[in-house]
Amino acid sequence: MRVMVIVKANADSEAGVMPSEALLTEMGAFNEELVRAGIMLAGEGLHPSSKGTRVHFSGDTRGVIDGPFTETKELIAGFWLWQVKSMDEAIEWVKRCPNPMEEESVIEIRPVFESDDFGEALTPELREQEDRLRSQVAAREPS
Repeated sequence: MRVMVIVKANADSEAGVMPSEALLTEMGAFNEELVRAGIMLAGEGLHPSSKGTRVHFSGDTRGVIDGPFTETKELIAGFWLWQVKSMDEAIEWVKRCPNPMEEESVIEIRPVFESDDFGEALTPELREQEDRLRSQVAAREPS
C-alpha cells in the first residue's frame, strides 16, 4: 500500500525558519534508511504558505487566494510518499523519524487510493487511461 506521510507545519516553518544542519543530517540518514528498505517513493519539504496560493472552486467559478494562510495547524511543511506493507509498518517507520520540527510536532499518515478502491466506477477504459498515464509519468522520472 502507498501512504502519504505528512509533516504538519508550525509557526517556525511558516516563518521560513530553516532546519539546522544537525536536523538535515538526521533526516538525510533517515531518508537513506527508507530508500535502502525500498519504502521511500518521494519526499520533499515545502516553502511556507506565504509563498503559496489556493484556488477556491464554487460551481463554475474559480477564485485565487494568495498565502499566507492563517490556520497553521492545518498546513503542511513537507511530505513523503511511501510504499509499505501496512499502516502498522508506516507507523513504525514514522516512530523512528527524527523530530521534524525540533519541538512538538505532528506527522500524519494517510493511505493513498489505489485503483481497486474505486470499484466499478473505475471502468476498464478509465483503468487503461490511469495505467497509461502512470507509465508516462514513470518514463519521465530520472533514475
